[in-house]
Amino acid sequence: MLGNILNKPSRLIVGLMSGTSLDGVDAAIVRIEGSGLDSKVELVHFTSTPYDNELREKIKDLCSIERSDVAQVCGMNFRMAHVLADSVRQAVADAGLTMDDIDLVSSHGQTIWHIPEDDPADPTLVRSTLQIGDLSVIAKSTGKPVVGDFRTADMAVGGQGAPLVPYGDFILFRDAAKGRIAQNIGGIGNCAAIPADGRPEQVVAFDTGPGNMLIDQAVYTLSGGAHSYDAGGEWAARGRADTGFVEQMMSHPYFARKPAKSTGRELFGKAYALDWIGRMQAKGLSDADIVATFTAFTAYSIYQSYRDFVLPHMAIEEVYVSGGGAHNKTLLRMIAERLPGQRILTSDELGISGDAKEAVAFAIFANNLIHGIPNNLPSATGADRPTVMGKLAFPY
Repeated sequence: MLGNILNKPSRLIVGLMSGTSLDGVDAAIVRIEGSGLDSKVELVHFTSTPYDNELREKIKDLCSIERSDVAQVCGMNFRMAHVLADSVRQAVADAGLTMDDIDLVSSHGQTIWHIPEDDPADPTLVRSTLQIGDLSVIAKSTGKPVVGDFRTADMAVGGQGAPLVPYGDFILFRDAAKGRIAQNIGGIGNCAAIPADGRPEQVVAFDTGPGNMLIDQAVYTLSGGAHSYDAGGEWAARGRADTGFVEQMMSHPYFARKPAKSTGRELFGKAYALDWIGRMQAKGLSDADIVATFTAFTAYSIYQSYRDFVLPHMAIEEVYVSGGGAHNKTLLRMIAERLPGQRILTSDELGISGDAKEAVAFAIFANNLIHGIPNNLPSATGADRPTVMGKLAFPY
């Protein structure tokens, strides 16, 4: 089966992304010619399937030590696999294709827990990560080979297993004349700073901190579950950010740590958000002020990340924002106000779908795996060396 796929002039791969924002599953049908850094990538179709509130809240519980349990993790591993398989079939149908047209499926899986560094206080908590959505279930359900569980291979060679997408960013965004930052704002924000005519080892990439995660939790909590995100940043636009709270949140030690670094719901999840919401309410902030404050916090964390770890090392002319945060006009305005020396654009303005970008990256990773070509970026993850990430499950 793999021999036939490799011998084709191009491959049609469905890349699946289910990220820390917990908004749903993104499925990108991607045509790829070649492999490695010279891959030619074409987005054929993109579909996003939102999680319902019940599933989203269940997953949030699994991302919490206080509310998770082994039975729920075990069951959700298979439930998520069926959700992911359904997303593949839906995307293929929406594109007017059949499963016979598809060569390969690539799934990031749903992150439940991420430990980027060893815990010196507990020898059992070694650097590790867990993404659920069993690959064999997806393969048997779709009838296609499935590549997934990428992060563990990077960790096995000394990396943090994140961020992974900067490898795809280098392929999609590098420019011979301009220094660029590809800034994704999903649940977590991550950046890939690529110098003009740069090489992979020159890329500076890391998680900048919370992206939409805290904003989404505030909106969900303050609206009584009626809304799960701040559409267009309209709620934040009606409020006034409290600079004192922004400064307090920026004192978190994560922001002072040097790259390579990565983070997730372990540090900035539901419990973190609810604690700060309580503090803001106690001070008398309105709901709109609270959403505006979390939005300003995300913007400031991105600005400070560039100031401390990117701009001292390379000249940047353009920042291309992707992910759900690219639709938040208030967030983009706040970022632009902090970075007057750079043009703040969305990746769509470069012809790269901001909604689909991460799913496209995972299609690229799967294509590299079947060619036996490394698909991590050690300058981003801190790995000792380039390595082939991913595991392969067959449908037969």
